[in-house]
Amino acid sequence: MTYPISYQLYSSRNFPPLFTQFPELKAFGYDAIEPWLPAYEADAKACRRALDDAGLRCHCFHMPLKGLIEEPQRFIDIALALGATILIPPYVAPEERGTTADYWRDLGKTLSEGADRAASHGLKVAWHNHDFEFRPLADGSRPIDLIFESAEKNVRFEIDCGWIIRAGADPAAELQTFADRIIAIQMKDMAPKGTKEDDGWAATGDGIIDWAKLVPLFRRTKAEHIVTEHDNPSDWRRFAKRSIDYIKGLAL
Repeated sequence: MTYPISYQLYSSRNFPPLFTQFPELKAFGYDAIEPWLPAYEADAKACRRALDDAGLRCHCFHMPLKGLIEEPQRFIDIALALGATILIPPYVAPEERGTTADYWRDLGKTLSEGADRAASHGLKVAWHNHDFEFRPLADGSRPIDLIFESAEKNVRFEIDCGWIIRAGADPAAELQTFADRIIAIQMKDMAPKGTKEDDGWAATGDGIIDWAKLVPLFRRTKAEHIVTEHDNPSDWRRFAKRSIDYIKGLAL
């Protein structure tokens, strides 16, 4: 299987206008983009037209967790307009995060409820991690485990390898643990510890992650596509091109 490769548009948020980047991303070799709110909010149909014109797709997009329950139809309509099949809540703000196991179990149940609603429209729901889900709570349990222990099988996982490294966890172990849940893999790379440039992130292949060793584990998951992302690149073009060139060299 050759994985389609998406570009997380959040990487370019500081370099508007975003839609004009689509033809360049296509020329670099990308198959799709993964937008985040508010990139598609003003007019999802206009975003879709810009993607179509550039020959790109949108497999999935990031959205607020609250939107999954409080405004499910709004985001289902956005998914259908974009041509996306996966809705991804990616974050819980620090002031909203619970500190108990029950909080994270309830989050898993919330994702399941959202996935049930989405399924009636032929859509899927996946969680996207940062570092906090992999840091143990006071009782020693990890939020990421609690989320998926309580979530139904209809909740998938977009695994972000870079944030796992920042949490002090092992991407290889997590790829194996959640293999049956993983529907997308973010190949976010991290610069050597202590690097201040670009907030310590790196283009895929320029960081500390040994991707060649992880690729065989990708094959054991249910991943449908690969995503590149950089949280704060000083040069989005360099990041985008370097990352996809490296990934294509891995023959994924």
